[in-house]
Amino acid sequence: MSIAPKDFQCVLYAVREHVLTITLNRPERRNALNPRAYAEIEAAFHAANDDESVRVVIVTGADPAFCSGEDVKEMMTGEVRPERPSSSKEGRPPTPAAMAVLDCEKPVIAAVNGSAVGWGMELALYADIRLASENAKFAELFVKRGLVSDVGGFYRLPALVGPSKAAELLLTGDLIDAREALRIGLVSEVLPHAQLLPRAQTLAAKIAANPPLAVRAIKQGLRRVAPGDPRAIGSWAIDTIYRLFQTEDHREGVKSFLEKREPVFKGR
Repeated sequence: MSIAPKDFQCVLYAVREHVLTITLNRPERRNALNPRAYAEIEAAFHAANDDESVRVVIVTGADPAFCSGEDVKEMMTGEVRPERPSSSKEGRPPTPAAMAVLDCEKPVIAAVNGSAVGWGMELALYADIRLASENAKFAELFVKRGLVSDVGGFYRLPALVGPSKAAELLLTGDLIDAREALRIGLVSEVLPHAQLLPRAQTLAAKIAANPPLAVRAIKQGLRRVAPGDPRAIGSWAIDTIYRLFQTEDHREGVKSFLEKREPVFKGR
């Protein structure tokens, strides 16, 4: 699905003084993602890459949440499923929206204003810098739905918080608050809620004032020291997610969430 920013329905796209702010804008669903929202995130970051006037990108959410992950009711009950690309001998390609953010040549700042869980935490992980409101919460909830994380949980999380803490977060699905996220190195700063976006804008303006070619080269250098190949990791993750979507445990994870009860997993 190719969409121009002027046609966005789930995302706000605003450029001011070389800074693009991408705002997830489904507040009534806590910015949960459906296929349209995924496609618009992908399109927004491709547009940012192509726009020479954009030097820095801020990604945030319309209050009260940053992003609550996939829209469970719409996408995970079996009525509407996220489209999974067909496989080849190389496996399925990584999530297009994930790679659009990771491939962005401009620095990306995540201004995490509320809950960032499931793919919402993934989106925060794809950013180069993460700032958090004191209201922010983070969780890799995939295991509780019988799934695994996308590329962010395996590619970025261990580098940020260390392999042991990453394993704990991935294997438990525990929810952590902003102060714990700061303590473990997941975010670089925690701010009062009203100060979050102004701080992100100030930081973005400071970066945007630097020579664009040097800034781009620094981002390229940071990619070179990152461990692993995000495309290979992302392809493995999508193959695994697709397989786990077929399991009884996944269906039980979704059903128990919708019914607000403890799940009973059977390993099948």
